[in-house]
Amino acid sequence: MHLLSKLKKLDWGILLLLGLFMIISFLAVRSATFIYPGYTNYDMKQMYYFVAGFAVVTLSVFFDYRILLRFWYVPYLIGLLLLVAVFFTEPVNGARSWFVIGGFQLQPAELVKLTIIMAIAVIMNRREGGTLQFTYDILPVFVVSFVPFLLVMVQPDLGNAIIYVAIVLGMLWIGNVKYLHVAIGIAVVVGGALLFSTLFNTFNTEIKDFLEGKQRSHWYQRINTFVNPEQASSDERYQLERAMIAIGSGGLTGDGYMQGDSKNGRFVPYPYSDSIFVVIGEEFGFQGSAVLLLLYFLLIYRMIIIAFQCYDRRGSYIIIGIVSMFVFQIFENIGMMIGIMPITGITLPFVSYGGTSLLLNMLCIGLVFSIRAHQEKHEDA
Repeated sequence: MHLLSKLKKLDWGILLLLGLFMIISFLAVRSATFIYPGYTNYDMKQMYYFVAGFAVVTLSVFFDYRILLRFWYVPYLIGLLLLVAVFFTEPVNGARSWFVIGGFQLQPAELVKLTIIMAIAVIMNRREGGTLQFTYDILPVFVVSFVPFLLVMVQPDLGNAIIYVAIVLGMLWIGNVKYLHVAIGIAVVVGGALLFSTLFNTFNTEIKDFLEGKQRSHWYQRINTFVNPEQASSDERYQLERAMIAIGSGGLTGDGYMQGDSKNGRFVPYPYSDSIFVVIGEEFGFQGSAVLLLLYFLLIYRMIIIAFQCYDRRGSYIIIGIVSMFVFQIFENIGMMIGIMPITGITLPFVSYGGTSLLLNMLCIGLVFSIRAHQEKHEDA
């Protein structure tokens, strides 16, 4: 009976949405890789990751998330150790971000997202819903997030580092921050962005020479394309231009499944991973893209409803942190393909190919399920 009662607490609506994402991911990855002999099994690998992820999500209802929060510092410290250890690995695409275990690439920066969310939830819960104080609440939040942020930036992995910032801002916003602190934060962000843009343009040549000397020319190309799109060279704008042409060619209804040529004459880099939205936009058009965004909306909406139903603030904070992560990744990944956001190595949740990112996303959903299944009002574990 205990087993059945826990299984009844599975959110079947979210499970249905995950099943639809699995189908979309399989079709998109298959289409993105079918002309490349070395990548023909990526679609099946993605299915294996999904199967493992569904197992994690289902089993999560039997695990009490409050036990994990009681020892939140353990996974947090393990995550930091992994971020340090990854510097001793061989670089992949100019970055030291992965552990290669057999045929699987483990990216610690992905796993650390969840440890940051748990750490912030515990810290903010100490105020018991009251207004967060800068010294005792906000400053510790910045400390526990800045250390992994710095380590990930050095790898370099700009995409995941920005996601850490999005998580912190989303959780602080829901955590009852003073309006004065919000105003100061906005002023700092806007001022920082203007200062960065000014300094980047003033010392453009010096920055370019420095990054090229460090074998990080792709950083310069991506930043310069976003800050100065009219001055960027054709090589720097290559991915953005190819992506926009491919998406635009899809029109309203798309070119048809496996009929797009973004993988041929109008090649877009990494169509199975970072640029997976280009495949969907080109082959299924505006209609297909709108359906995908609707599914994301339904997933986020359902997670927010679960957060509102939590008796434990820590559970609500965790869900909001996960929602902040998903929303930013969706916005950034699609935005960079249509020219409104800088190009970074951020995947599209539940759709892009990638073992670590997909399993991390499924683990996050599993944590949401655990929170939903352990909301006994009379307990305060």
